[in-house]
Amino acid sequence: MDGRAEGEGRVYQASGDQHISEHHHHHGGREPGPDTPDSVRHPAIGRPPVVLRDRLEVLERLKESAASGRGCDIHVLHGLGGCGKTAVAYDFFRSATRELGLVGLWVNASDRASLRAGMLAVASDRGAADSELLAVRNGFRPAADLVWEYLDRSAEPWLLVLDNADDPAILRDGSWLRTSPRGTVVVTTRRAAARWWPGAQLQHIGVLPREDAARVLCDLAPHSGTMEQAAEIADRLGRLPLALTLAGGFLSHQVIDPWSMEVYGHRLDEGERVTLIDQGADALEEEDPRQLVGRTWQLTLDTFEARGLTGAVALLRLLARMAPEPLPLSVLNRPEIEEILPRTRTETALRALLDHSLAELVDTGVRCVQSHGVLLDSVAAATPRAEVAILDSTAVELLDAAVPAIPDAGPYEPRLRLLAPHALALLRRLADSSAMPDALAVAKRLAVALHRTGDYLSAWETVRTAAALTEPLLGEEHRLVLAARSREGRALFRLGRYAEAESLLSRVRQTQERLFGPDDPDTLDTCHGLQLVLGNLGRRDEALALLRQTVAGRRTALGPTHPLTMRSRASLLVILPTSDLETEDGGTLLSLPEECVRHLGPDHTVTLSAQAQPRLGAVCPGPSRGGRRGDPVGRRGVRPPLRPRLPDRTVGATTPRPDADRTGPPGRGDRPHVRRRGQTRTRAWSRPPLHSGEPQATGRTQGGKWVRSDIMGKFRQLAGPGQSGKRNT
Repeated sequence: MDGRAEGEGRVYQASGDQHISEHHHHHGGREPGPDTPDSVRHPAIGRPPVVLRDRLEVLERLKESAASGRGCDIHVLHGLGGCGKTAVAYDFFRSATRELGLVGLWVNASDRASLRAGMLAVASDRGAADSELLAVRNGFRPAADLVWEYLDRSAEPWLLVLDNADDPAILRDGSWLRTSPRGTVVVTTRRAAARWWPGAQLQHIGVLPREDAARVLCDLAPHSGTMEQAAEIADRLGRLPLALTLAGGFLSHQVIDPWSMEVYGHRLDEGERVTLIDQGADALEEEDPRQLVGRTWQLTLDTFEARGLTGAVALLRLLARMAPEPLPLSVLNRPEIEEILPRTRTETALRALLDHSLAELVDTGVRCVQSHGVLLDSVAAATPRAEVAILDSTAVELLDAAVPAIPDAGPYEPRLRLLAPHALALLRRLADSSAMPDALAVAKRLAVALHRTGDYLSAWETVRTAAALTEPLLGEEHRLVLAARSREGRALFRLGRYAEAESLLSRVRQTQERLFGPDDPDTLDTCHGLQLVLGNLGRRDEALALLRQTVAGRRTALGPTHPLTMRSRASLLVILPTSDLETEDGGTLLSLPEECVRHLGPDHTVTLSAQAQPRLGAVCPGPSRGGRRGDPVGRRGVRPPLRPRLPDRTVGATTPRPDADRTGPPGRGDRPHVRRRGQTRTRAWSRPPLHSGEPQATGRTQGGKWVRSDIMGKFRQLAGPGQSGKRNT
């Protein structure tokens, strides 16, 4: 009689009548497991690393632990996907088996079924009988207990690697992770939270240093370029080992038309970076999602979706609209984020990203969150098109809320500089989005805020890049593009690049007058900036005429008491000869400080600007609040601006400091004096206060501390005893 059985059924043969009862036990409702792995003695990792770079410290720590023979150690290698955790474990596995004589055991712990099958294979390797394994499979014996019983009884010391254990709950629920005096356990995972690994030693695996990252590329593609070219590509790839391996594989495998590293770098900047990087995967091998930058992090996002953590997915997609730079956490803690996830769930979503190594907290003096650039590119490329518009608008609104609505002068604010790369990255993402004008407006206002805190270089870089990114799409004559170019000219002026500033501002002014008219507020703003440049180029008459035109235009367009109107009138106090102060503007210019106090308040920057003009006292017709007739300052308690202290210059050096504004060429007001420094005889130029229509930093001592009035004098910052009150520029 022939018989057959399927699944867990069995065939019985007997003579005579027999009564057979068979009970099938399904322990814990477990899923049917895969076949036993082909081997647990050899790592199944696909392409092994050619050379391991910059991991010597962690490898030495692992080898020292294994060589001690004490056992009972668990080492958890955690970090971002693609950082080379498996490569470190593989290198240690080889060393432990070849140099230390340990029995190496390698198990894929990426899912419950693979872990169970692999650990049972480990038990078989350590001596478990077939009958014992059958009892486990039939549910008569706990699987983990059998495995660890034979690991504890092993005659040979061993190393057990649990690779890709990105779901620690699998290890915990089955009690698969234990210690043993006979061996060492190494776990690779993306889960960084210490609560998952009690008693384990955590080792963070991050991106490579620049030099080592370049060497990885040269190891894989030695004839494609120089070390410096390799370093530049490594920077573009964020020095992520997986991306470097794929890039090196692409360069080394090309046959028909091989690219150089220089060409590869240009292509990274031109097109879809993620698609280009993944072309380095070996097309002849079975595709492994963990070996592709376009898919390795999608595994985690799929897990989030399956567990209902949709907020974490939305938050990461929002971060992917921005830059791979530190982003102040305060940006995310705003009601505008409600468009993509409830604000009350933002904390939970962020913790999920941190726990899965998709983001990390950094402290730059401001608490920030940061994600890797290739990760963000991968997530952005995989974001459903239906969600892009709402993500873009939310990102714009969050940055808009983080930038001061009306930027004012004050001390250097590091948080503003942190926002700059994100505003620019958002503009790059908005290639065909209707949100681009709003994003450009935010970037321009951010540049104004940076400018008014004295960070002129950051202001120039931000607004110049923003204009360059949006000009091809919005057009060079778009109102916001022109306004951005105008701010670029103002920043060039502050950097001492007067000729460039004059050329740019003149072009912008002509275009604005043609499109919007001479009395348009944007045109007048450009005129105000241009007159500052002309005054510092020694073209005083042109500057005065343009300033008078600006005052008249702003009075008509904005009103006589608008802060910008009064700011331009305050500039007249600087540029006009003393003899003209009484007759200018119908004789009302002398009462400008009192008008500013009445309409803007005593602490407004324009008020303080008007009050800080020492020449008012020479012509003041009567006493003012707190002052006396003929008082050389005109107001008690208001000191003339301090002369900025310039660095020493060699003989004949008269170029102004980048952040200094001055009227006319060196000569008048420039007082050369000789100073000895060591054995070098130098000549330094000491200049009078900057004549730009804006007051300079002033300060005094109060109670043993330096009280400073920054830039326009509004903000006063106390420094501790013994600290200097240097000007923030």
